[in-house]
Parts: sequence; structure tokens; C-alpha cells
Amino acid sequence: MLLMEPVSILTAALLALLGYFIVQTIYRLYFHPLSKFPGPKIAAAGRFYEFYFDIVKGGMYIWEIQRMHEQYGPIVRVNHRELHIKDPDYYAEVYSSRKQEKDFHAVSAYGMTQSMITTLDHDHHRFRRGLLNSFFSKRAVASLEPMVLEKVNRAAERIEEAFNQNELVPFDKVFAAVTADIISKYSYGRSVDYLEKKDYQNDFRDFGNVASNLSHIFTFLPGMMGVVKVIPEAWLQAIQPQAVGFFSMRNLVRDQSLAMLKETHRPGYKSPEGPDRNIFHALCDPAVPEKEKEIERLTEEGLGVLAAGTETTARTLTVGTYYLYHDKSVLHKLRQELKEVMPKPDSSITWAQLEKLPYLNGVINESLRLSHTLVMRLPRIAKDQSLAYGEYVIPPGTPVSMISYFIHLDPKIFPDPQKFDPERWIRATEKGERLSKYNVSFTKGNRICLGMNLAYIELYHMFATMARRFDMDLHNTTFDNIRVDREFGPGLPKGKNVIEGYAKVTKVLTE
Repeated sequence: MLLMEPVSILTAALLALLGYFIVQTIYRLYFHPLSKFPGPKIAAAGRFYEFYFDIVKGGMYIWEIQRMHEQYGPIVRVNHRELHIKDPDYYAEVYSSRKQEKDFHAVSAYGMTQSMITTLDHDHHRFRRGLLNSFFSKRAVASLEPMVLEKVNRAAERIEEAFNQNELVPFDKVFAAVTADIISKYSYGRSVDYLEKKDYQNDFRDFGNVASNLSHIFTFLPGMMGVVKVIPEAWLQAIQPQAVGFFSMRNLVRDQSLAMLKETHRPGYKSPEGPDRNIFHALCDPAVPEKEKEIERLTEEGLGVLAAGTETTARTLTVGTYYLYHDKSVLHKLRQELKEVMPKPDSSITWAQLEKLPYLNGVINESLRLSHTLVMRLPRIAKDQSLAYGEYVIPPGTPVSMISYFIHLDPKIFPDPQKFDPERWIRATEKGERLSKYNVSFTKGNRICLGMNLAYIELYHMFATMARRFDMDLHNTTFDNIRVDREFGPGLPKGKNVIEGYAKVTKVLTE
């Protein structure tokens, strides 16, 4: 009898667990506040369905959500607690300036819980964002123009060197080096100088790729980040070679944070003003509460700023460059427009002048629309307010998400949506249509991308430089290199964890 007791206890525990699961499932399907919303019952029962598509099949839930909308309509229940809406005109309602929070499960994908972009609470996020807002205002970014031009011109020199040496240009790596050099210089006053490395080795980019690969695992198992942090570096590098960049970048940011903390705690310390003041000065300022200056928080904030400031803009440049050199008629039109303000390929030009060029604006908008830098669901939670969508009333506290990919490829808004057509933006302006409201690459509302202005100055100058200085032929680079096959935060091509682009320079322009 005594020998049977452990078996009986185990059986009772399993039956209790099964009973709990059955009761929970019945509640979610028939009594939950979201039970009346459309969608497959298997998705409403829990997160197993989502787990199957994103973990087992690898980032494929985005396509199942697309199928759900085709079957059930513009609003669907994608798991037991979250709704997804596929309606471009409702985007501003979900991503508004009202008081709202982020969803814990969604921010867990980043693997960082203490950075500004993963801060759940509205007021706490507002405080953290306030520490950095002034650095990314349009005025502040405009003051960086000489430094941005220095890096852009250095990239052009490297591309010209490839021409002289009859080498291919890995333009995705060139652009990532440009953006990394700029954001590092601005963040802590010292460029990482990836543009000077022969192979453009980029720890910032490697960090982002590792984080992206793990994003779905972190979403379902948030505690895994704690495990990753204690795994010996050599072990993780053996499993994932790009982890070398992950640890290198983490250690770099951590060391910088410790050095800045030491400096700001020095007796008589005065925070610098003007161009000598960088982002780390702001984060470590004596006026900032000590709780906000814990080393783990500073490291995560620095990692978030550096990684986000590198890959997203580089990806947009890569996609835009692919289309420019894939369809030389687009390149020709852009070049003709640029010649009006840049008579010579190396003519000096300002961001303000470039912003006035309609066709260049169209090129940038199409590059943003088709780059799919972030196609993950980004749920927002209105804790104390119901939302109305058609006949449905969405209860307070419900995570509601939308996917930018569906908006940017909506044929009702963008006819022939896969076509790179800069003139669609010119036509819309001439008709008085505000097509820009459907460009949601930076999201909208009070959580709009902090680095948007920095991204724009890089896009304007880099596209102008490429189009005005170089004739190139794409090399082993097709639409498949940029086609979205699966979602791991950004949209990834089949069999790759990053988009790539190679070209052969055929001519360096002198006129």
C-alpha cells in the first residue's frame, strides 16, 4: 500500500492538472470576455497554436494570421487574450497618443526588460524616453550633419576602392557599418569604425541577429534570457557563432556604462553641454534616480539604442538600393532630379535641400514601405478604456495588435503593392491624398520610433550619394534576398537570418 502512494499522488496530480486545463479551456472558449470575437477555437484556447507556427515551424504565425483574416474578417482572436486587427484606417486608434501600455509577452521577444522600448507602464516609459528625447529631435539630428556626411563619404570611398580593386560591394554590410559608426559616435562619443574593417565586421549587427533568432523563444519562455546571460560565452558561441558579436557588444556597452557612472559620481562633476554631451551622459546624469542607473538597466538601454540605430536603417537602405539598381529607370529618374541640386557627384548638399526633392522622397518612402524592418505584432493595451471596432467593443486591458506588413502591402492603398513605385507618392500629393499616414515603418503615437529623424538624415544622404556617384550591377542578388518568408521581429528571407545584397560597380561617376 505504501508503495502505491507515490503513484496515487502522481495520478491525482495529473488528473487535477488535466481538470484545470479542461476548465480553463472551457472558460476561454465560452466565458472569457473575448469569447464572442471571431477566430479559430484552437487559437482561442491558449498559445499552443501560436507556439506551433512560431517555434515548431519557425516564425510562420504571421501567415496563419493572414489566413485567419481571409476567413473571419478584419478582427480576429489570435490567442486567448489578444486581438489582431487588419484594417489600415484603424492603425491610428491602436497606436495613439492615449495612455496605454505594452504587452509583457511581446516585449519579452527583445530579451531585455529594462530598456525604454520594453518598458510596459506608460508613465515609466514617458520618463525614460524623456531622458533621450532631446538627442533625437530634428534640430539635434541636423547638428550631426557634418558627422553623418563624414561617414557617408567614407562609405563612398570604400565602394570606390572596391571598384578599383575589381571587388564586389556587399552593400548590406556597408550600410550597416555606416549606421553603426554614426550611432556609436553619437551615443558615447566614439565611433566603432566598422567602415575601416576590411570585411565590415559588425558586432552591433550580430547582436541584433542573435536577438532576432531567439525572439520567439523569449516570447514563450521569458525566463530564458536569464539562462542565456549565465551560459559561458564559449558554449553559446559554439552553438551560435554570431554570439561573438553579442558578447562583444554587451561588454562594450557595459564597460562604457561603468566608466560613465564612475565619472558622474566624481566629486564636483559637471554634466557637459552642447556637442560634448552624449546619450550616456544623459542616462547617468546625477539628477537621474539611482534605480534608473543600475548597471543592467544602463547596459540594456545602450544595447537597445545601438542595435536599433544600426540594422533598421541599414535594412531600408539595402532594400532601396536593390530596387534602384534592379530597375535602372528608377535610378535614372532619381539621378536626374539630384543633378538639379548636385551638379557634380561630390557637390555639397544639405538634408534640408534633399527633403525638398519629390522623387527622392518617393524613393525613401517606398524603401521604408518595402523593407519590412519590423513585422512582428506590436500589441498595445488600453488599461482603463474600451475600444470600439465596428460592432465589437474591445474590453479594457486587452492586448490589441496590428502588423505593418499587411498595411504596407494592402492593394487598396498601394495598388500593385510589390512594385517599387516612387511616383505613387507624388501622385498622391498631387491629388491631395495623405498617403504618409499609411507609412507605419516607425509606428505611430507616443511610442513612435525615437530615432526616426536620425534614420531620415542617413537615408537622404546615403541614397543621394549612391545614386549620384555609382553605376552598379547586382550580383547574385534577387528578390529572394529580400522577400519576407518568416517573422522573427523583422521579416526574414528563406534560409537566412539577415537580408543581403551584392553588386559590382561598373562606373564611378565624375559628372
